[in-house]
Amino acid sequence: MLIQRTDIRVRYADTDQMRFVYNGKYFEYFEVGRTEMMREKGLPYSLIEKSGYRMPVREAFLKFKNPAYYDELLEVETRVEKLPELKVHIDHTIRSKDRDVVIVEGYIELIFIDMESGKPVRPPEFFMRAIKPFF
Repeated sequence: MLIQRTDIRVRYADTDQMRFVYNGKYFEYFEVGRTEMMREKGLPYSLIEKSGYRMPVREAFLKFKNPAYYDELLEVETRVEKLPELKVHIDHTIRSKDRDVVIVEGYIELIFIDMESGKPVRPPEFFMRAIKPFF
């Protein structure tokens, strides 16, 4: 299993009129965790794109547990629990490090698109080679 933990401090601009983190920001926080995980495994998005692929989101899901607030320190846990076959399913849990509660749980599913043809393809060999040792 691949796992990455990334800390994010809630900025004032991330909050809404109710003083909660605006719901759409959690997908951005997921992206930060995902990007850091892939970079740590030698798979920055720049390499994927230079290799002729894009990774659009196919599906996204969030389940809200507790609100997060301005200046709170959050931990974004990013997990790939199953070796990808066609889609890449990435689970996320965001916790408050200040209050020790789960804020949101969710997932993102991505697919690989060949930049030249614009068609979905299986994960490329270089991607699979980089993540296979964790499964």
